[in-house]
Amino acid sequence: MIKTLGLEYYKIRRKKIWTMITLFLGVEMLWAFMSITRSIAKNPDHAVWESIIFNISSMNGLFMSIISAIVVSRICDMEHKGATWKMLIATNVRRGNLYAAKYICANSLLLFGILTQAVMMMVFGMMKGFPGTPPIEIQLQFIMGNLLTTLAVTALQQWISLAIKNQTFALCLGMLGGFIGMTAGLFPAGARHIFIWAYYLDLSPVTFHYTESTSLYVTQSLGTGIILLALAMTVLFYIAGSIHVSRQEI
Repeated sequence: MIKTLGLEYYKIRRKKIWTMITLFLGVEMLWAFMSITRSIAKNPDHAVWESIIFNISSMNGLFMSIISAIVVSRICDMEHKGATWKMLIATNVRRGNLYAAKYICANSLLLFGILTQAVMMMVFGMMKGFPGTPPIEIQLQFIMGNLLTTLAVTALQQWISLAIKNQTFALCLGMLGGFIGMTAGLFPAGARHIFIWAYYLDLSPVTFHYTESTSLYVTQSLGTGIILLALAMTVLFYIAGSIHVSRQEI
């Protein structure tokens, strides 16, 4: 298994996936920082750590959904080209191990992206002079919520990417997921919980409340029910995909 995982990292060394993740996240963070700066100019009360955490969480519904689809597609597409599956079978590499290695590889790259977001949020908050020290506990909840959602999203994306040779289907699913994640706040809670991409917002440690006279950011604890639901989706998508791909004819 360790050798198979090492091989995955070796195969993507020239794919420039790191560069792609950095560029996408750069656009997202720039967009978020500009949006928050305008919001603070209109309402100085929004100059708080919760504002940047909420905005990035809501925007991840779009950006992380699409980034996950692209990363997984690029990692999986290599096996569809050049009859790689047949060569791997000939070398006695179990498809289950290969499936797990790709899943770990993809999520390690995306975890890098999530950690980068957390660091950039702290830098932005300190540059803007947000009151108090960076809220480490809320930041850790942000990382956990985003990672948990990403694990489920990549499990679904990898299933589609390996089961269907044409990667257009997987990328279209990622774009559809990005649209759902971007508009998740408009859905009723019951309907929103059906779609895993909406969990970038649902598992955010900060929410935004409107009142008659003002609006404010409010911290919230991550509900056990929603965490268990996300974990269940992750396990379901991963096991179903692994079994399907392992039994698929080459």
